[in-house]
Amino acid sequence: MHTTVGAGGHAPAKWSTKITETARPQEFFHEAMARLRAGDAPGAAAHCEIALAAYPDDANILCLAARSNLASQQFDAARQQVEKALALFPDFAAAHDAMGDLRLVEQDADGARSAYERALELEPGRPATPQKLARAQAMAERAGGRRKHPAYADDLRRAARHQRDGERDKAEAIYRKILKADPDHVEASRLLAGVATAHERYREAEIFLKRAVELAPDYVRAWVDLSNVQRHLDRFDDAIASAERVVELAPEQAESYMVLASALGVGGRHDEAIATFERVLVKNPRKTAALCAMGHHLKTVGRTGEAVARYRECIAIESGHGEAWWSLANLKTFRFEDAEIEAMQAQLAGDELDDEARLQVHNALGLALEGRKDHGRAFEHFAACNRIRRQKESYDPVDTESTHDRIIELFDRAFLSQEPGDRVEPAPIFVVGLPRSGSTLIEQILASHSQVEGTHELTDLAKVVREVRRASRTDMRFPEAIAHLKAGGWSKIGKQYLERTAQYRSGAPYFIDKNPNNFVFTGLIRLAMPNAKVINARRHPLDSCLGTFKQLFASGQPFSYDIVELGEYYLQYQRLMDHYHAAMPGFVLDVHYEQVVGDLEGQVRRLLDFCGLPFEESCLRFHETERAVKTASSEQVRRPIYSSSVNLWRNYEKDLGELVEILEPVLLNMVPEDRPKVLQEP
Repeated sequence: MHTTVGAGGHAPAKWSTKITETARPQEFFHEAMARLRAGDAPGAAAHCEIALAAYPDDANILCLAARSNLASQQFDAARQQVEKALALFPDFAAAHDAMGDLRLVEQDADGARSAYERALELEPGRPATPQKLARAQAMAERAGGRRKHPAYADDLRRAARHQRDGERDKAEAIYRKILKADPDHVEASRLLAGVATAHERYREAEIFLKRAVELAPDYVRAWVDLSNVQRHLDRFDDAIASAERVVELAPEQAESYMVLASALGVGGRHDEAIATFERVLVKNPRKTAALCAMGHHLKTVGRTGEAVARYRECIAIESGHGEAWWSLANLKTFRFEDAEIEAMQAQLAGDELDDEARLQVHNALGLALEGRKDHGRAFEHFAACNRIRRQKESYDPVDTESTHDRIIELFDRAFLSQEPGDRVEPAPIFVVGLPRSGSTLIEQILASHSQVEGTHELTDLAKVVREVRRASRTDMRFPEAIAHLKAGGWSKIGKQYLERTAQYRSGAPYFIDKNPNNFVFTGLIRLAMPNAKVINARRHPLDSCLGTFKQLFASGQPFSYDIVELGEYYLQYQRLMDHYHAAMPGFVLDVHYEQVVGDLEGQVRRLLDFCGLPFEESCLRFHETERAVKTASSEQVRRPIYSSSVNLWRNYEKDLGELVEILEPVLLNMVPEDRPKVLQEP
């Protein structure tokens, strides 16, 4: 048996097996530490488990594993590891410090204080321990000795086990029991908020978290959770304020600035987010999460070269960082070097990538090969990406068809002829359709007009509809949940929509909502906001579906990862829009991408006439307009109009047999030269 210096340099390590010259626990330790600092606590914990299989008695790895598991809310595992470290090395300061962290999470203020004090006795120079000791002391003072059982440690551990096993309801019952006995239990409030968040009950979660920070104003983790919940509620100013409190409480931690940068970013304050990510990187230059997120915001504001540099830095640090590879490819105008393509192929050939990273690299490699005209291999990678992603998505094509049936049945001519709600000011312009059909180009053209403000793909209309459903206190879905509305009810929807979207606007007479999924609400828009404009972005059906199939969406669009389901969804979209055209002629303007490419000025004038806007030359120079663009087409719309995306489907025709078969009814209505060869007339 060998005795060496532990990975952190302070505690001796006992080996239960023979260690070879090449087996170095330091390497495991530093790799796990890098993952933890990068925000990947589960990855750090998993790496420590691998290390502990070889070095089960290394005190530094045990303590790092405990810290990683605490960050992942795996409290039982953390307790076992820190207790083992203390049993082996009772005078190891880091082990006492880790025990203090565990006690603090369990709301055992006195236990945490004792552990931190012992850590400082053993190692007076520990940098972060004094601040943690101060928090424990403050917690103890607030408790004031009034609790008979202040920590409820056993209950908390049992609830944590339930959560780990996916039994959230059982965990919730325990947290509520604790709060019934002790309404001021901070950790139970925070953890109960976590259960509410998991169930997307964000308003309820906010209530519990506000109570937690009221009781413990210096509890950093609760402020972090509160900021995240407020982001889900689209209360971006509140989310930013909560994140600023995190920075105030823990200014020495890079993670504090990550929270603030993320809140600033979702609030649309991209330049401030970029500056805050810079502060993260000053503290931790190798933090890949910051590098990648910063790249996204640089891309959004048009600083493409800097975005590329950040993504490449991320990959240089972590070669298997799937999001960075995909983000480079998703710039659309970027071209990979030979060495980068080889690196992606090597990543896919290995077994180190998790599913998410693997599908991202597949998609990136597909786009890279497409740029090199290797369309056959490109399609193979798009398909491989989507096979993995489809397994993670919940989508029911039968439900889509049924929903569209019910929308068509309700929103007939008679229903749509009822008295609508009031006009709304400013007037929204909805750009709807399927993804990758030219909607971003239409938005950029309109946003280049002096009277029109571009926002982005807003989700507010769907959220207003959900609020109406909840208010109805029935189990009815859309559209039945709004069937009872009259003019006053429609006006309320329009008013709520304007109130929700006010944070994205700055005073122009018109604004754009470019959420393609709003096409299902076209009839509702007609009744709730009668002066709104609806523009339906159209593209050749095969180009539209192929573009969607190639695009890896950050979220949503679950129909897009199976070529058959995608084709069926297109037919349902076409059927619904055909119905709206027949039921309310003239309310929707179809704009075909190919026609915009072929006759830019003519189509721009047509767009502006439909919206009641005077012609402005700036709309023809849309690529010169400086504004944040968040979609996958952000770089493409910063270039003059081009035709290379017209008829892209022809490059993949041999791979699209199933899609062609499904879309045959639509394709046969097109002129022969626009059909695939199998459907062309002899």
